[in-house]
Amino acid sequence: MQRLSNATLPQLPSTIARPAYDRTTTRIGIVHLGAGAFHRAHQAVYVDDLLADEPDWAICGVSLNSRDVRDALQPQDGLYALALLDEQPKLRVIGSIREVLAAREQGAQVLERLADPNVRIVTLTVTEKGYCLAGDNLDLMHPDIASDLASPRTPISAVGYVVEGLRLRRERGVAAYTVLSCDNLADNGGKMRRAVLQFAERLDEELALWIAGHATFPRSMVDSITPATDDALRERLRAQLGCDDAWPVQRERYTQWVVEDAFCNGRPKFERVGVTMSDEIAGYDKAKLRLLNAPHSTLAYLGSLLGIDTVAQAMATPVLADFVERLMRGSIAPNVAAPRGFDAQAYIGAILERFRNPAIQHRLSQIAWDGSQKLPVRLLGTISDALAAGRSIDALCLPVAGWMHFVRRQSRDGVALVDPLNAVLSRIGRAANGDAGDVGVFLALDTVFGPLARNEAFVAPLRAAYLTLGDASPATVARALSNA
Repeated sequence: MQRLSNATLPQLPSTIARPAYDRTTTRIGIVHLGAGAFHRAHQAVYVDDLLADEPDWAICGVSLNSRDVRDALQPQDGLYALALLDEQPKLRVIGSIREVLAAREQGAQVLERLADPNVRIVTLTVTEKGYCLAGDNLDLMHPDIASDLASPRTPISAVGYVVEGLRLRRERGVAAYTVLSCDNLADNGGKMRRAVLQFAERLDEELALWIAGHATFPRSMVDSITPATDDALRERLRAQLGCDDAWPVQRERYTQWVVEDAFCNGRPKFERVGVTMSDEIAGYDKAKLRLLNAPHSTLAYLGSLLGIDTVAQAMATPVLADFVERLMRGSIAPNVAAPRGFDAQAYIGAILERFRNPAIQHRLSQIAWDGSQKLPVRLLGTISDALAAGRSIDALCLPVAGWMHFVRRQSRDGVALVDPLNAVLSRIGRAANGDAGDVGVFLALDTVFGPLARNEAFVAPLRAAYLTLGDASPATVARALSNA
């Protein structure tokens, strides 16, 4: 069977959406570091939507460590299929990636592309590890950073490439580019800026000053569930496309991209294709943590106690779905300082619709991972704010108590917890008796509960919630939820 490519694009079934522009008229204006599935299902789709009117913003995708994406997409002229997962799935072909480079083999080409005056934006999805940080600062002992400082003209890290690209532009009299971080990381642009400047200072103080004065590093917030590509997806799309696609991607229909409007060298009209331009990225991050991630954790712990496997199944369980909606609208939303123009109730409605999507098999067991790290930012911050405002926290305490019962059940059953505190939590869980005394032992985890553990206004309702869940059997949990 033929591969998907420019030549086979006209042969696709008419039901499949395809680029609404002549790809030969587009020019590369964006270099993306980390051309993985999320970028191709998210940012590249927004760019695909705007190229018909703004052809100067096509993408060069760069894989920093692997050649796999290049080898899959190069024979396909950069084309790939995107499956939008919903009750009525949709399929479209994305054409915004005009070039794919493997940095380990084509480093010189990557640097030339970064130095190209037509390139005005560099975007990144390299995960938190790719920032090579130690706390909030650049980890100068990181092997990749140490290598790049020793050989800055042949970088291997994202930070090294960004700096060397900017050095070449300064040397050649080319304006700096905007560095737009798109990783799911709070203050992502700020972290990248600090890393870049600390790296540049080690090489050349004048270069660092030039970067600080000319380049910008906007923050952003991204959101869309993107399951991994597997052979089942390839087989299904082969039948629909009538040709082979070596690396299609899939995601839920919902997508969100919020970007700080701080570009130094021009930008596309992102807002025209659904991007929210805002200077309140921290507010959007907090809203996502509290209104999306906290209910996710609530479903994970209480749903697991009910014997439920996935988010969609949890939302098909009325007693749990009703509780989660009441929690979001009545207990969480009042404690979210919404950014300008942000409609919390509409956002909640969109989240609930996403949770119900039967095409996304998001397992509660996976969402339950790392609870000791997630609870403080997802739920305990909301509880602190609610207490300060004199609001009830009774409903908010139920998912926290649910986590405690989840730890107790997993430990009693001999199931290891996926959590940095696995050893400590397992010991606590095995010793727990299901009575009020358990709560005090959990609250002694200072890295989780901090000052809240000594606040009786929190301890008393948490203890009551823990006892309400009783033996944590499905019947008892269901009864507690219906009465909450």
